[in-house]
Amino acid sequence: MKTSLASVFRRSLLATASALLLAGALLPAAHAQNKVLLRVSTPAVPDDWHAKMWTVFKDNLEKSAPGEFDVQINLNASLFKQGTEPAAMARGNLELSSISAFDIAKLVPDFSVFTAGYIVRDPDHQQKVFNGPIGAEMFKTVSEKMDVTPLSTIYLGTRQVNLREARNVRTPADLKGVKLRMPGSKEWLFLGEALGATATPLAFGEVYLGLKTGTIDGQDNPLPSVRAAKFYEVTKQIVLTSHLVDGIFIAISNKAWNAMNAGQKARVQAAAQAASAYNNENRIKEEGQLVEFFKKEGLTVTTPDVEAFRKAVQSTYLNSDYGKSWPKGLLERINATR
Repeated sequence: MKTSLASVFRRSLLATASALLLAGALLPAAHAQNKVLLRVSTPAVPDDWHAKMWTVFKDNLEKSAPGEFDVQINLNASLFKQGTEPAAMARGNLELSSISAFDIAKLVPDFSVFTAGYIVRDPDHQQKVFNGPIGAEMFKTVSEKMDVTPLSTIYLGTRQVNLREARNVRTPADLKGVKLRMPGSKEWLFLGEALGATATPLAFGEVYLGLKTGTIDGQDNPLPSVRAAKFYEVTKQIVLTSHLVDGIFIAISNKAWNAMNAGQKARVQAAAQAASAYNNENRIKEEGQLVEFFKKEGLTVTTPDVEAFRKAVQSTYLNSDYGKSWPKGLLERINATR
């Protein structure tokens, strides 16, 4: 049976149309596959500045490179448990997270200098240290030893002592016998002891009840955390020891970082810097407002002899194994950074 020319033409048109429809359907999927996947894992809760900063990171990348990156933000430690992120990034199972100096010091002993009390003076000093030659050297070592690359430094707040019962605190000797809650690692407990207190490990989620029942006599945290966790409801005093200018670092897995071209790296680095700047500006502003807030809530806010604390704490560290692990001259270089 002969096939008409018109019939052949119709079949050809139908086949061409079907192919075009299929190609159109596959284009979005192919485009999505070509995006650079950046999964973010953080324990931060949605209302915290260092949770909101990840949206700034994502928006910045979308503006500088529309459609090029697929940034997936996972808050509340919903993707990886807090503390496990560095290992996940090293394995290539996670692209981005914020990691602490305490996390880093476990694998890079030189970095323990930034877990010590009274080393970093204030947020401005923190940024100058890590955005200068000291930061470049330290971050290079972190990249080599941990398979993650720090991109920017986030100000978490300046830690203060918060007591269940008010007392006259001028020097570390005045904290003798005080059961001061600290996070459970040996580095944190050492800091608590250096402050003159009896360092007591307790999970963050148990601190409120511990203060209420007297299991602990106090805790240390930046002022925004004291308000967020409502510790002011079960304490009577804040002592402005300012013993640790706390920071974390936006870091990316080396597997993801090394797979990017120079342009992509520059855009990711810029987005990380924008995210940090957003967090830092808002956190510093909030801290400046909180002393008055706590006073209105009925707490006594006092300032001790900070220089006496600084001398005692630094002496304790310098005479310890921690101090002995610091590279020669590093502390002096940090102190000289202006």
